[in-house]
Amino acid sequence: MSGNEFRFFLSCDINLPVTFKIERLEGKLSPRKPPDSGDDDCTIEERRPELYVESLLYIDGAPFGLPMRTRLESVGPSYCWNELITLSTKYRDLTANSQLGLTVYDVSCGKNEEVVGGATIHLFNMKKQLKTGKHKLRLWSGKEADGSIKTITPGKVPKEERGELERLEKLVNKYERGQIQRVDWLDRLAFKAMEKIKERESAKNGSSHLYIVVDFCSFEHRVVFQESGANFLIPSPIASTNELVTVWDPEVGKINPSEHKQLKLARSLNRGIIDRDLKPSSTERKSIQRILRYPPTRTLTGEEKQLLWKFRFHLMSEKKALTKFLRCVEWSDVQEAKQALELMGKWETIDVCDALELLSPVFESEELASLNNLRTSEKHGSRNLKTSSIGYYVHILNAVRAYAVSVLERADDEELQCYLLQLVQALRFERSDKSRLSNFLVQRSLCNIDLASFLRWYVAVELHDPVYARRFYSTYEILEESMLKLGPTANGDEDGFKLWQSLVRQTELTAQLCSIMRDVRNVRGGTQKKIEKLRHLLSGLLSELTYFDEPIRSPLAPRVLITGIIPSESSIFKSALHPLRLAFRTASGGTCKIIFKKGDDLRQDQLVIQMVTLMDRLLKLENLDLHLTPYRVLATGHDEGMLEFIPSKSLAQILSEHRSITSYLQKFHPDEDGPFGITGTCLETFIKSCAGYSVITYILGIGDRHLDNLLLQDDGRLFHVDFGFILGRDPKPFPPPMKLCKEMVEAMGGAESQYYTRFKSYCCEAYNILRKSSNLILNLFHLMAGSNIPDIASDPEKGILKLQEKFRLDLDDEESIHFFQDLINESVSALFPQMVETIHRWAQYWR
Repeated sequence: MSGNEFRFFLSCDINLPVTFKIERLEGKLSPRKPPDSGDDDCTIEERRPELYVESLLYIDGAPFGLPMRTRLESVGPSYCWNELITLSTKYRDLTANSQLGLTVYDVSCGKNEEVVGGATIHLFNMKKQLKTGKHKLRLWSGKEADGSIKTITPGKVPKEERGELERLEKLVNKYERGQIQRVDWLDRLAFKAMEKIKERESAKNGSSHLYIVVDFCSFEHRVVFQESGANFLIPSPIASTNELVTVWDPEVGKINPSEHKQLKLARSLNRGIIDRDLKPSSTERKSIQRILRYPPTRTLTGEEKQLLWKFRFHLMSEKKALTKFLRCVEWSDVQEAKQALELMGKWETIDVCDALELLSPVFESEELASLNNLRTSEKHGSRNLKTSSIGYYVHILNAVRAYAVSVLERADDEELQCYLLQLVQALRFERSDKSRLSNFLVQRSLCNIDLASFLRWYVAVELHDPVYARRFYSTYEILEESMLKLGPTANGDEDGFKLWQSLVRQTELTAQLCSIMRDVRNVRGGTQKKIEKLRHLLSGLLSELTYFDEPIRSPLAPRVLITGIIPSESSIFKSALHPLRLAFRTASGGTCKIIFKKGDDLRQDQLVIQMVTLMDRLLKLENLDLHLTPYRVLATGHDEGMLEFIPSKSLAQILSEHRSITSYLQKFHPDEDGPFGITGTCLETFIKSCAGYSVITYILGIGDRHLDNLLLQDDGRLFHVDFGFILGRDPKPFPPPMKLCKEMVEAMGGAESQYYTRFKSYCCEAYNILRKSSNLILNLFHLMAGSNIPDIASDPEKGILKLQEKFRLDLDDEESIHFFQDLINESVSALFPQMVETIHRWAQYWR
């Protein structure tokens, strides 16, 4: 398509109902007086607004059709509906002066509905193009939406009142519709700057206005208004020139009805008896094996689905084939779906990693995804749907997920803990608040205090989610109720009540630490002044934190009981957020050190460290210990959390004090006869840890690497910290594919040494081991698709495809070794990143 070509649809050709989503209400509701009904039970203090939105279409100034209402929403602010509205009117019936009126009502007090405000928006702009994407409409307080041609409740902010914020929101709308080119690193900076402008404008103007956010349906091309029957396109003369004429076919890529019917006939269940004895030929066997090696992101073609269905009975002994088979089923065919469920129960039991795929949104094909639309339509009162059919479809979905949970029940606690973070996120994809997955997680947690503690924290962090808060709160309640019913443990030392109270005290501890951080940050002066204030608080006003009345389970390691903070060994890091470094006494007589942060979202770091822990486990199962350091991270809120403190120094500090990594290691592990004056064990540890983190940071696409977030322990273990950029995002220009700095290579004796060769060998071995578990890692990231983690939430599909790309599943083991060696050589020879590193070190020095 040429740059000046404009493709569009005509509104008169779109035979679809007008659809839009009412998202949320923004702004602060002013307190309202109770109605003059004499009802003394309703006071301003007790009243919690219960809001709903009524939408009504206006054609040429007159109401058209019936008004549609959203559900009641009382959890706020902000009030979030996220409800899809489908009108009975179709796009082809609209006129150029069609408007949508939105009125917000409050029914929380009194018999009469109270009007919060209304807004009206034209469905076509000045250029007669249909409006799409998100629109933020100002509500006119106390007025119902007016749909007259000259409306008195225009949702568009008047020109004289528009500021920088309105201009930016208009650009964001264009960006979300794809009219502005996406540049990841630049977009991230732009959105951060916009957040600051938004906060500044809100502080300056206050929150006197209410806004409602509406998301209109988008199409592949622009929709231009045209009345039915009109035709302004004049056909060009045929064969006037020899030029090729490009004709756009709107049906390209859609299902051919004839082919679809033929496939259904070929898959007729009457052939089930014959299919039982079918055996694939050698060619078909190779095709099937190729399909079974597909990653979970790969969509099956019609021919591939037909092949798997044809030999379904033959494949029942192949456990890897079940997930692929379930994705080839025509779920809209009730008889076929019924047979698929019967076969699933008789299939060779799949592995736990494959069961995760059945819990992810990827498993749901187009037919399964459309069931949600059916349920939504039924909810809004469509009479042409059969409730029994919808119920059966829901039964199918629940049956598949229940099967996946039954497989998870076979996993031991250690393996389950590796996946717990993702299984909590998978609750978003369940069909009810009290699902089988939720009950399974709770029941397993009752037998393991580690699982119980982490499950409680993972769920508690999600209680602020505007869409799924109720679902996570339901799981939290089930966990609390189930644990309180527990009797004494086998040792007889703690019953369920005491166990739950020990977990609740973790939250009380974090609340006290947040209070300490606020007091410390308000202290004027340098870091030393703040450290003195911290120790003074712990020894004086907050002396109860020095010796707890009862031991508290450490949030990072629930089996460790901590009895108090040691003020003299606690400190503050020199950083913008001033994180606390706290030393705790333990009941066993030892100490443990924890870093507490406030003002930083640690959920992304938590995910990365979880993946490092998992990959370390996978490598050790193949007898390859690369001496990784998967320190513990726990997000205790959306902007706070804890990290395990590992005694170490950054490479920047080591190079500043010792000039080289070799000199630093010689100080702790000298050996005159060893390589480079270091013991062979220490050097081997360093080489292995470098190899492990080089592979892991490459696979996870971890960015923003510099000498301050590469740490080294005195035993030679190197590890990475601070994971603000993952899945290929990096604030630095031209980042190397492998995060390997020249100082690390020099410590191995240079690029020509035998130790560097050994490093490359470890890298290739680790890479091939992790490639074998690519499906597991991809499934875990798919389960995180609905999370609020920044680098995943921005574009889940793109991020997961980038992750899949890193595994190079198109190569065999030998080819992947050559590929990875070339990757290492390319990264080491990249000189530009070294220059950026030097600039960064200068900036750190002057800071």
